[in-house]
Amino acid sequence: MADASHPAQANTQQTPSHHHKKQSFWHRHSLSIVASVIVIAWLVAYSFSDPETHLGSFFGNAIADWTGVVVTVLATKWLYEKNSRESRRPPKPHGSQLACTLREHSLSLFLLITGIGWVILFAHMNANGKWGDVVGNIVSEWTQIFGMVILTKRLIEWKSKE
Repeated sequence: MADASHPAQANTQQTPSHHHKKQSFWHRHSLSIVASVIVIAWLVAYSFSDPETHLGSFFGNAIADWTGVVVTVLATKWLYEKNSRESRRPPKPHGSQLACTLREHSLSLFLLITGIGWVILFAHMNANGKWGDVVGNIVSEWTQIFGMVILTKRLIEWKSKE
């Protein structure tokens, strides 16, 4: 039996062999693929529905909610937010100070820039139109995601993942 207090023996435990095999594209990206397909399904369903009905209204809300899921999955997979418990840790600094700052805050910058894009789109739409309601909900979703990223930089919740 290995003595865990001895550094040379602490990591001698074997990991399952499936961790050493190259995983398929599907295995590595199945969550984002399935969530994206769900968004597409809601878009198609909403396109053919009447937003004045309960079902049509549901489809419109589902588009915004599931778009938020896709953004959360993909953005937190590839982007960083320094000191946010909801984000991956940025890599060790390399490059110019500006490049490091942009990388360390790429998640909030992405959400801010794309959020401004959604706001501009919404401002030029009929807010009461079929797609205006959906885009308004997406603006709300973006605000919520951005707010959560910013809040988790300083605030914690006891017994959460951290």
